[in-house]
Amino acid sequence: MSKIATSELILNDDNSVYHLKLHPHQIAKDIIVVGDPSRVAAISDYFDVVEHKVANREIITHTGSLNGKRLTVMSTGMGTDNLDIVINELDALVNINLETRTIKAEKTALNIIRLGTSGALQKDIPVDSFVISEYGLGLDGLMNYYQFEQTTEEVELLNQFYQQTSYLKEFAQPYFVKVSSDLFNLLKSDCISGITATACGFYGPQGRVLRIPLKETLLNEKLRDFSYNNYRITNFEMETSALYGLSRALGHNACTICVIIANRFSKEFSKNYHPAVKKLIEQTLQKLVS
Repeated sequence: MSKIATSELILNDDNSVYHLKLHPHQIAKDIIVVGDPSRVAAISDYFDVVEHKVANREIITHTGSLNGKRLTVMSTGMGTDNLDIVINELDALVNINLETRTIKAEKTALNIIRLGTSGALQKDIPVDSFVISEYGLGLDGLMNYYQFEQTTEEVELLNQFYQQTSYLKEFAQPYFVKVSSDLFNLLKSDCISGITATACGFYGPQGRVLRIPLKETLLNEKLRDFSYNNYRITNFEMETSALYGLSRALGHNACTICVIIANRFSKEFSKNYHPAVKKLIEQTLQKLVS
């Protein structure tokens, strides 16, 4: 089997993967990812023991155990570009022999759960509620760089999306990716489910106007009004489509749950979303270790 070149799989002097600065033994098969680095300790504080703490740039990793179950929590920073780094390097830790730089014959599937914050695109979704992403809608374009086959249902969702929204062709080609069914069924209680739109930015790509006029002024309204087979677009954020697409392409399972901290159409922002985030963390940990 051919070796992966040093320019393609970059390792540090201690043979850890380049950005995560991790060795294979420092991660669990069940991984919680968060955007905010400060949220890592807020989750690992629930662990009975923390075995490893590693930090590099905005990526902080704590691995330990809770009720006998080994868990990792890791910050990714914001955006699908960061997810491209994190998911590929997590996969490398379990499915590439870092000593020989060859792909392992027997693959390991990780369970990756994103706990985040998000803005609702439906007026009836209240702030401080939880939304679980049954589909990711990628407006970011990341998965277009990979060989990635979509299911018949995902292709039909995309066709309907173009028909209903007249989505501008000069924007990146959108894509739909379904959640891991096993993780969805494990985590869906007490959550609203729907399609989560993933943008490549926070302002213009999510329809916010400060000083630069937008090319598409009705983006949020078009997303809000989309409907197909009882699916609607529930919320906007910046990571889920990449998480779902890369995870499925690499043979991993992924699921996103977000606390709704703003509603784009009722113009509300949570007065204090931290208790809701704490509750989501506690509920998710309980579901994972039960």
